[in-house]
This record gives sequence, C-alpha cells and structure tokens, in this order.
Amino acid sequence: MKKSTEVLVIGGGVTGCGVLFDLAQRGFKCILLERGGLSMGTSGRFHGLLHSGGRYVTNDPDAARECIEENMILRKVMPHAIEDTGGLFVTTPWDPPEFADKFYQACLNVGIPVEEISISECLRREPLLNPDISRAFTVPDGSVETWEACQTLTENAAAYGAETLTYHQVVDILVENNKVVGAVAKNTVNGEEVTIEADLVVSAAGAWGGKIAAMAGCDVTVYAGKGTMIAMNYRMVNTVVNRCLPPDDGDILVPIGSVAVIGTTSVRVENPDSYAIEDWEIKLMMDEGEKLVPSFKKFRALRAWAGVRPLYQEKSAGMDLRDVTRKYALLDHTPHDGVDNFVTITGGKWTTYRMMAEDTVDLVCKKLGTERPCRTAETTLDPPHGQQKFFKLTQRLEKLEKGELDGQLICECEIVTRPQIEENLKDNDWNIINDLRRDLRVGMGPCQGGFCTYRVAGIMHDNKNLSAKQTNKALVDFLQERWKGMRTVLWGRHLRQMKLDEGIYMGLLGLDKLPNELSGNDQARIGEVETEGFYEIEPDAAELSTAAK
Repeated sequence: MKKSTEVLVIGGGVTGCGVLFDLAQRGFKCILLERGGLSMGTSGRFHGLLHSGGRYVTNDPDAARECIEENMILRKVMPHAIEDTGGLFVTTPWDPPEFADKFYQACLNVGIPVEEISISECLRREPLLNPDISRAFTVPDGSVETWEACQTLTENAAAYGAETLTYHQVVDILVENNKVVGAVAKNTVNGEEVTIEADLVVSAAGAWGGKIAAMAGCDVTVYAGKGTMIAMNYRMVNTVVNRCLPPDDGDILVPIGSVAVIGTTSVRVENPDSYAIEDWEIKLMMDEGEKLVPSFKKFRALRAWAGVRPLYQEKSAGMDLRDVTRKYALLDHTPHDGVDNFVTITGGKWTTYRMMAEDTVDLVCKKLGTERPCRTAETTLDPPHGQQKFFKLTQRLEKLEKGELDGQLICECEIVTRPQIEENLKDNDWNIINDLRRDLRVGMGPCQGGFCTYRVAGIMHDNKNLSAKQTNKALVDFLQERWKGMRTVLWGRHLRQMKLDEGIYMGLLGLDKLPNELSGNDQARIGEVETEGFYEIEPDAAELSTAAK
C-alpha cells in the first residue's frame, strides 16, 4: 500500500502528537506513524507531572522557565486532561536546610509563582506528610492524563484532515540524492507494509530518535535515561509533593487518578528497548517515600515501571544524567548531516511539548518555503469524542450510586461498566485490551486485572466477532503487561493477591495452555511472552510459587 503526504511525523508520544496537530492546524497535509498505541513510549511511562519548573529552577533555569510558561498555556488549552493539584516543595530532616532559600529566590528569578507557608498549614493540607518538615513552599504543579492528551491532539488534528496510523513501526527511511522522500512502515498487527511518500519527515521518536536518524544516514546521539517509579494503592496526598533539594532519586510523590506515584531513579541504559528494573531501585523508592510520608511502607505497592528519558547534549559523555539539560533540541539535518527534508525534535519535557511542536513546525515552514503562524497557544482543544474520559477520584462512584452508570459492573476497582467498554470498542480498530486500559483505566486497580480481564476479553470476543485464538492472545498480552510491573513489588498482601490471580488464570483457566494465534518459539505463555521492549525479566508460575513460600 502507498500513501503520500506533505509532512510525515514519526512518533506518537505527546511531542509527535503535538507536532501533528500544529501541522494540521497550519494547513499541512500530514500523517503520524506510531509503532504501538499513542503514548506507548516515554510519554506514557512517566509519573504524570505537569511541571511548574520548580524541580529544575536551581540547576537548569532555562528549562524551568520553559516549563512554567507552558504550564500556564496548557491549563488553558487542555483543561480536561489536567488536574490542578498544586505543588509543594518541603524540607525534610534529610534535606540540606540552606537549599530552601536558594530555591525560593531561584523561583522568583525565573517567574515561578512561589509562596512559603507555615508547617501547620502544610500539614493541614496534607496530614500524612512527615511532621518534622521544617520548610514548605507552594508552586503551580499539576498532574496530567497523558493518554487523554495524546488522543485529544490526534483527534483535533483529524478535524483538520490529519491521519494517525498506530501500530505501524518504521522499518526504513527512504533517501534519494541526499534527500529524505518518505518512509516504509510495517503494521505490527497484521504484518502489512505501507510506503509513505513525503516532502519532509519529522522524527519525534524520543529515545528512539537515534535509530530513526540512522535509517536516514544521520548521526543523532540520544542518551536514554531510565527512570523507575512505583504506584501505591492509595492516593495518600492530593498535592504533588517534592523534596526541597537538588533533583535526586525518589524525591517526588505525584497523585494521579486513584493512586500516588513515587519516583524516580536516573540510570543510563544503552538500549531503550531492553532494560530491567533493579531490586535496589524498588528499595530506594520505598525508603525515600517513607521520608515524605512516615506511613508510606504500610500502603501497598501495586506495580513498578520505568520510562526512558530522551536526553540530548552534544558533549554530555561522562556526565551524570541529572546534569544533562532537560531543554529540547531541534536538529535540521541539512546542515547537521547533509541530508535534506529531515528534522529531529528530541529532549525536553512532557510539559514543553507544545513549545517544542511550535518550533518544529516553524522550521518545517521555513524548509518548505511558506509562512504560516502558529495558533496552538490560543486554541482550546476539544476532548476526545466530545467528552472527557479523564476522571477525578469519586466521580464514577457518585454516578454509579446515582444510577447514572448503567449496565453490568465489569471492573470493580476502577468502576468501569459493560456499556462503557462496548462504546469504546466501537471506536477501536485493534483487538488490544491495553487500549481499553489507557482509555478507561480497566485493570489498573488493586487486583491489577485479576477479576476483570477475562470479563473484558469475553466482551471483546462478542462485540468484535473474534475467534477463540484471537481472544486468547488479547487476554495473554494484557496480563503479561500487568505481570511486568508487578513482578518487582511482590511481597505481603500484593503477593497474596497475585497468588489468587495466578490461581484464577493458571489453575482455573489454564492460561498457559490456551491455543492462540502465536506458535512455535513465539507461543505466548505466562512468563514467556515477549517483553515488547520494557523489561528483560518475566515471572513464571514456579518462581511465584517459590516466592509465596
């Protein structure tokens, strides 16, 4: 199959989706390619923080200034995907007391709204915080629903004529006479290939930007900085809480949805498609969480995951990753590598995606010889399908109690009903339960899909007329994604929960023996399915049985 367009965008994270929308709004014919679902890479694997800039204000003021400027804009243009939690920077007994004054002055210098509040007021707002905190400052942090944001951008882009192809992996960049003229992508679901001819290609592939650039004969070094996080089963704070110290491991607690996320580490990895979560990272996160919330370890760790930050700096070899700038880099490969019609945008933060997209499309206009002003900072985006999917704590429960949510309750943890699932399936072209998780939060609660996944698979089977093998594959693939995150936090009550889930899926359903569409070396079994590039190690039944004893 062949397609043609003016601009091809590679990468369906928030930056690529932002570039697509900006291009479409300026009148360009454009297509986006993403190898998985939207926000499957770094954008979907972070702690969900809308930065005020406070985190970088002392060591990277330029990046901090970008964050606060874009923070204010995003609150206006995408309010349905943002929760205004507010932020706190607190000095615990383990933090350097002299840093607080330095932090406060740096915020004033950069323009970040900051106010020191009393410890009594801080504890009134967040009573579970460490009572030995000595200083507390407020900043305009927030939390974001990244999947809602990316879907918002692509749907609004579609209203201007843009096209988004998910589950399409780029396998080749087409180059003729030192000019990029398009790309070849493979459908990762059915194996079909599509060739897309383009006047210009934008790589917004994040940590994978070096691989995409190499296909075009260009040299881009992106340092993949792994950050590990843990989701706890309880929203123990309603405000983003940061330690008041230079950026460090485990120094931030973010409330998002019904959970709180502690993060992160910063470890350089060679391959963004292959890395493991280490035991020391889990222990460190739990220990550091206890310094912010003394009862932290009494709560239940639901899952751990990691994302890879795309860090670009020309001369950063040998540097500590936390010293590499969080500013973004826009590379025109004509002067950079002698290859025309090819642009790479990398680095930056989720919070600065719109600014990154604006600069990128400005360069596209320049290279294509046209002037078209950017309007994204003044355009309020419509929610996906005209309605907000992102929900705040208790909203669904209130609707359920009032009888406003009809039908069978399928996911008790996150309160998802059968009609919600069936409605979502109408708009979903893929037989992938993970897409429902991102849209509806199915399987994200304390049981991690133990009681709802087989029900969802049955609904998908009926509504999409799937074969038994197709349904089994969807079920196995989803459970494997849950296993990955739970493996490293299996202790106490969570281990008992997983033994129950194991009994349901292995003992009752015989999941490891179900026939599915894979065969031979690719046969999907619990503990043996491919990791899709997130972790190197998978659990198996024997390993869990030993751990439980």
